[in-house]
Amino acid sequence: MHVAVFSQYHTNPDCPATSRHYTLLAHLAKSHRVTLLTTPAWQGQRLTSDYPWVPAGVEMREAAIPYENRMGPARRALAFAQYAAWAVQEGLKLDKPDVIWGISTPLTAAWAAAQVARWRRVPWVFEVQDLWPAFPIAMGVVPTALARQQLYRLEKRLYKSARHIMPLSPDMTRYVTGLGIPAVKVTTVLNGTDLDLAARATPAAVEALRQALGLAGKRVVLYAGTFGRANDIPTLVAAAETMMAKDPDTVWLFLGHGFFAPLVAAAAARWPGRIRLVGGQARHEVFAWFGLAAVSVVSFLGLPVLDANSPAKLYDSLAVGTPVVVSNVGWTKTLVEEHGCGWYVPAGDALALAAQLRQLLSQPEQLAAAGASGRALATREFNRQQLAARVQAILESAAG
Repeated sequence: MHVAVFSQYHTNPDCPATSRHYTLLAHLAKSHRVTLLTTPAWQGQRLTSDYPWVPAGVEMREAAIPYENRMGPARRALAFAQYAAWAVQEGLKLDKPDVIWGISTPLTAAWAAAQVARWRRVPWVFEVQDLWPAFPIAMGVVPTALARQQLYRLEKRLYKSARHIMPLSPDMTRYVTGLGIPAVKVTTVLNGTDLDLAARATPAAVEALRQALGLAGKRVVLYAGTFGRANDIPTLVAAAETMMAKDPDTVWLFLGHGFFAPLVAAAAARWPGRIRLVGGQARHEVFAWFGLAAVSVVSFLGLPVLDANSPAKLYDSLAVGTPVVVSNVGWTKTLVEEHGCGWYVPAGDALALAAQLRQLLSQPEQLAAAGASGRALATREFNRQQLAARVQAILESAAG
């Protein structure tokens, strides 16, 4: 069958990004024709050249529409609208697909997929990566009541028109079905992780990285991800600085980029060598960084909409046996507590986070046991190859 994929932000494992869809597209293209409608927004951020930009067998069509995390709301909205307009035009030119796969975020990419599906009279599948418009509304970037009302109406129309819906977390699934969408039409497909790449983080590779960074004998706390407005980075910086005076053998690594990078850089300047701004790492290299950490932090603001998140950093950390501290009260808190692979600290509480981390770092046996539980969980449930097969089955079923 022919699958048309509407995804505004394509990445590959050379990028400092999760690259979830690279794995899914590679799997799908082994059996079916795949056409990807995307932009080169991430292509300039490739840190290595180890992988082709798209997997073998994937036909790509690109629109030159820039985007970066530092953009303000108005500039982001323009990028979203530009992609949606282009994707509709391009989608109507394609050889007729058997099914369309629309990937949100942003919601406008899913809207474009739905429009082309309607005009071409083919089914479409809606992948929900984040809850839109609930997320931007909670962040205060949709200023008028009329705009909020229109976006919520659009969201519900898209759920109704899709043949099937794939949210990335159980909480997202509950949100969708809570809007009156039949449960039979919704399947949770977790973000997951790449176990083949995680396997590269061998003890030798991790030790080599530790020596290269001068971290021998140090206890490492890691945050790896976007330094975005939703990620509660000021709380992490405050917790890190709280720990510096009392924990001389502790080093915080901030791995990534985004809006709060200057804040992290300022803290690193105050605590040279103890707080480090590393910058983004290629997807295939990031697992060794998780491997050298004693514990990693998965943080978001304390907003109900963010409790539903399905963060890649959670899966990646557990895949190499590094336990996590999460800061939301949703499904991730339940997951780490039920499986004994992490702990919860309320969002925004820097002192509580610092206290929890200090306690954990003093109990290496407890950390090791939690890490082993996390690795076993990741092996059982988070393998993206298995998740890719599930996505393929959903697309095939939708296409009939």
